[in-house]
Amino acid sequence: MQLDDFRVLSVLSQELNMRKAAERLFVSQPALSQRLQSLEKQWGTQLFIRSQKGLTITPEGEKVAAYAAEMLRQEESLRNELTSLQTKTHGTLKIAVASLIGQYWLPALLKSFVESYPLVQISLFTGWSSEVLKAFYEGDVHIAIVRGSHEYPGKKVHLFTEQLYLADTEISDLSMLEQTNKPFIQFKSDSTYYVQIQNWWHEMFAQPPQRTIVVDQIETCKQMVQNGIGYAILPATVLQGAENVHKLSLTAGGKQLTRETWMLANEASLKLKQVSAFAELVRNFVQK
Repeated sequence: MQLDDFRVLSVLSQELNMRKAAERLFVSQPALSQRLQSLEKQWGTQLFIRSQKGLTITPEGEKVAAYAAEMLRQEESLRNELTSLQTKTHGTLKIAVASLIGQYWLPALLKSFVESYPLVQISLFTGWSSEVLKAFYEGDVHIAIVRGSHEYPGKKVHLFTEQLYLADTEISDLSMLEQTNKPFIQFKSDSTYYVQIQNWWHEMFAQPPQRTIVVDQIETCKQMVQNGIGYAILPATVLQGAENVHKLSLTAGGKQLTRETWMLANEASLKLKQVSAFAELVRNFVQK
């Protein structure tokens, strides 16, 4: 049976009169009579008794009419739900972000997003910017947030620029680096960040650091600096709340040493409500 069949049975059971039912259904009485005969044939039983006074519904007809009414109620409920979904933001948001952003910046943003759009499911990938870019270019994510400068012909939004500092518990002047025995603590990162730091060092000093320690995570690097084990070059975000640490500004080519953060998105993804909502929230978040 189709929805129109359910409506016919529902109206007939309510009116119990062929003329009135035909008027409500905007059909002729002969057409409605034929439709009823066809429905009774489908069900294999008489649903209504015809008489000059009108229609009398049979016990079988009552059951079929109740079933038809329930189907119409379910259809209405489903339509209301679909209409609600059209007005609300839902679906899956796939994002990839650089590890540092995922650790220090993203949690507060995602908290705000989840509170505003509770129906959206979030798929998150974190890694080096090169890994994030790979996931983005291969179409695995809708939005990428990366560190450093990267060429991209599509939608590219600059989020913020942050300064890089040399951090240490004892070194209060860059000239002290040539005499210190403390190790230069580095964390594994993208080649662009590594090259940026190496270029700065070679511009400032003729010799490489006397000792180096390489750790996996930037947070480990920060903790080792705070505990006086060595010095490191870290972005401002990481050094927020770091106590008893000297933070020395760095310059290269007469300009402060900085690190940029960008959001990348393709135009097709931005047509999805959940993606455009996240992109808009990111823009508003960085402007606060």
